[in-house]
Amino acid sequence: MRVLIVDDEKNIRESLGKYLHLEAIDSLGAESGEAALDCLAGESFDAIILDLKLPGMNGQTVLEEMQRRGVTTPVIMISAHGEIPDAVQALKSGAKDYLVKPFDPAELCIRLRSLVENRRRENALEAAARTAPLGETTMLGQSPFMRQLSAQIDRIAGTDVTVLLTGESGTGKEVAAREIHARGQRSGEPFVAVNIGGIHEGLMESELFGHEKGAFTGAAGRKQGLFELAGAGSLFLDEIGEMPMPLQVKLLRVLQDRKVRRLGGLSDIPINARIISATNQNLESLVQAGRFREDLYYRLNVFRIDLPPLRERREDIPLLARHLLEKHAGRSAPGLAPEALEKLAAYSFPGNVRELQNILERALIYCEDALIRAGDIDLHERNGGASTASGSAAHTASGAAAETLDDVEKQAIAGALARCNGNRTRAAELLHISRKTILNKIKQYGLD
Repeated sequence: MRVLIVDDEKNIRESLGKYLHLEAIDSLGAESGEAALDCLAGESFDAIILDLKLPGMNGQTVLEEMQRRGVTTPVIMISAHGEIPDAVQALKSGAKDYLVKPFDPAELCIRLRSLVENRRRENALEAAARTAPLGETTMLGQSPFMRQLSAQIDRIAGTDVTVLLTGESGTGKEVAAREIHARGQRSGEPFVAVNIGGIHEGLMESELFGHEKGAFTGAAGRKQGLFELAGAGSLFLDEIGEMPMPLQVKLLRVLQDRKVRRLGGLSDIPINARIISATNQNLESLVQAGRFREDLYYRLNVFRIDLPPLRERREDIPLLARHLLEKHAGRSAPGLAPEALEKLAAYSFPGNVRELQNILERALIYCEDALIRAGDIDLHERNGGASTASGSAAHTASGAAAETLDDVEKQAIAGALARCNGNRTRAAELLHISRKTILNKIKQYGLD
């Protein structure tokens, strides 16, 4: 972390700099607002400690000039005068925090770290929101279902209508949401995705709506919520059926008023994001059971798109399989033998496209040449633990079936190492295990 200390008193700059150094925080001092702006023009900092009362250009003016220049480095304003109007004005002008001199340096360090961590998190969310890889935003398939789906997306992509995506797990609801975003006029704006089922209930309100400093224990600074971060783009609310009832009330109000209020905030913030939600549950049944608000259901279900399961569009499997293999293994991806495609086409795919991807990743491990055969396709069918795969058995040195789980594991690791040219880290990623685990297994099976 690197901090700019702006204070006209040399002893304050030096004493703060020494304390921050003890806390492994680098710092640079500036004796005036003009000097601070010169520093910001040529160097980067993670945070700024800015004195309010400075000769010439005061801290308030420095803040305003930073905003004019597009400098977004978070600022903690400090002042020997504990006047509430000064603090309020500083926060309104863009400061993230306010401390009155004399203050505890340890408290300053805590606030600095919290401020920088929040900023890094926001930057990561913004970067992720603006990144939509081609492979994740292209709907693949020529079946009647997929042609109808593409036509529906074309119909509503250029509008601002709220969309509800339904379908089994693994059918590609987020891919469809990204496609809606990419085909519309908001494509240059952020796409922010959040899995409601993956957020702890106690943190959900803060994540969605943001919070002000002091809103709850540990809220050391202001944080924007996902509705704000989405800006004029799209906010994708996945697993919307998992949202707790108290938050459903607040979400309904946001959708009605197009405004959010941060936790601990006193004013509403207008929002402009398009809302796309998704669920693999039957929301109508949840409404009847009293677990989902009926008014929220109708607010979300303005335009509904049902995504078909893979078993209802089996003719798309060859195209999907080719795409997934190339996505995972690049141009060197092996082909699929006709009997392998037949085996895939006959399978029911309870896990849909996500399961197809997992099956093909396993096939890449078992495959020994430029063609994936039926024996390389391990379906892990749910028939009391038996597997239809013969890949590991076909690849034993003697040609006989593997007799133990250790044999299967050894062959899988050996195959992954071979495909990755001995690169253990890449082989571990291929097998979805840690590097430490694969090193232990290599030693255990004598695969050095």
